[in-house]
Amino acid sequence: MIFIANGFIQKFKYLLKMSEQIKLSQEELDSIKQLQNQQQTLIGQFGQIEYQVQLLELQKDQLVETMGELQKEETKTGQELTQKYGNGTVDLESGTFTKTE
Repeated sequence: MIFIANGFIQKFKYLLKMSEQIKLSQEELDSIKQLQNQQQTLIGQFGQIEYQVQLLELQKDQLVETMGELQKEETKTGQELTQKYGNGTVDLESGTFTKTE
């Protein structure tokens, strides 16, 4: 029985060693805290960048829509001028229309 008891005590001591708490140094704690802070900063920056990306995509979509409307307006104006004056070119500086044959 003593042999079994000694084996039990050996296992008990082993388990105590495994669960033994070790106090970290202030330097080690500070290092870990600094890493966590840096990680939180990065996460925040990624969030800000993603927010900006979403805003830029929205602005891009709006600009594409505006560009499409502008192209329609240009086509309409060109067709109106062609119908009124025929085929030709416009000199914006002089404000003149020159017919082409």
